[in-house]
Amino acid sequence: MTLLPRDRAAALVAPLVVLLATGLMALSQAAPSEGAPALAVGTTSSTTAEHRRVTAWAPAGTATIHPGVQLYTRGAQCTASFVLTDARGGVYLGYAAHCAAGGESTDLDGCRTGGFARGTRVRVATGGSVVDGGTTLARGRLAWSSWRAMQRAGTTGPACTGNDLALVRLPRRVHDLVNPSVPVWGGPTGLGDGLAAGETVLGYGASSLRAGENVLSPRAGTVLPADESARGWTHEVLTLTPGVPGDSGSGLLDARGRAVGTLSTLTLLPVPGSNGVSDLRRALDFARRHGAPRGLRVAVGTEPFTGPSTGLSTGLTTGRARTS
Repeated sequence: MTLLPRDRAAALVAPLVVLLATGLMALSQAAPSEGAPALAVGTTSSTTAEHRRVTAWAPAGTATIHPGVQLYTRGAQCTASFVLTDARGGVYLGYAAHCAAGGESTDLDGCRTGGFARGTRVRVATGGSVVDGGTTLARGRLAWSSWRAMQRAGTTGPACTGNDLALVRLPRRVHDLVNPSVPVWGGPTGLGDGLAAGETVLGYGASSLRAGENVLSPRAGTVLPADESARGWTHEVLTLTPGVPGDSGSGLLDARGRAVGTLSTLTLLPVPGSNGVSDLRRALDFARRHGAPRGLRVAVGTEPFTGPSTGLSTGLTTGRARTS
């Protein structure tokens, strides 16, 4: 998959240097979500009526596989969004469907661009950079892709560019290395119900352009005014450290710690460095109706959610390219 050239990515990030200098991320405690019910139980050993098999999470301090690890699919690097589980005890990492597809960085239509087949190998890693593939943590397989599912279903309309979710199934032998908590922020506390302009969002990316997880991995920002033509499938956001190629697939939390989106695109105009985010609730609703594993749900973090008290204020944005 083609990445944006590094000099172009740097040019897109440059306009936000002032924001980086002035927008220090002051962390403060935030109350747990009282919204949608938790879509998995977040204790270290837990089960639900639907999830009959117990899922035991590794302690957050020692887990090597978690939201924010790097995922390599046929050489293209993206970032894991959240941990998900199914009714049979399967454990998955979410990321963007375009990370598991061919085409160029400007190919945004998931109803037309070919996706990789189910079972495609995906390497889970940490510390990958532009010169080194990092340390391999596990090897999973592509279990489901919204792009392939939309093509089978004959989907049309805004979902074609907004529904950007894929699942990587982890082998059972590494389940005891997994924790669903988002680094730095904690959570997720459950599944969100969309975003409105001005809301605060939090993310965590691991682009190989920044050599994986580091001080620039946590992102905090705000939701921009909605593009009505997207019909809720996509949200535009501007964060202090913008998502760059390799951050695709990383998850977004709202101010209550709820999982709300998957980083999908890098916006070029008129606000360089802003990002398009695929709405996670819509994507999961579609997945459940179109062949995803039965009982699919987001795993709640074992670590309490914390987040900054304010976001940024910006303007509209249009014109996008994939971030991987």
